Amino acid sequence: MVELFRTNDPVLLSWMQARLAALDVPAQVFDIHASFMDGNVLAIQRRIMVDEDDLARAQRVIVEAEEIARGERDPLD
Repeated sequence: MVELFRTNDPVLLSWMQARLAALDVPAQVFDIHASFMDGNVLAIQRRIMVDEDDLARAQRVIVEAEEIARGERDPLD
């Protein structure tokens, strides 16, 4: 597995997981429990991991998220 993305934003994390699932890209979230063990939720970012074979398709989701953040794309499309 390779790292696709890391974030402390639970909404973005949830959205990324939903979009990847919609594209049939299996993904796992690493470091969920480590961030709570530290006592500071922001200290350790959660990582979204995908299989290397799915990396190119998964990276399109990051481009989509960036376009939404810039207002260039409707998040409901």
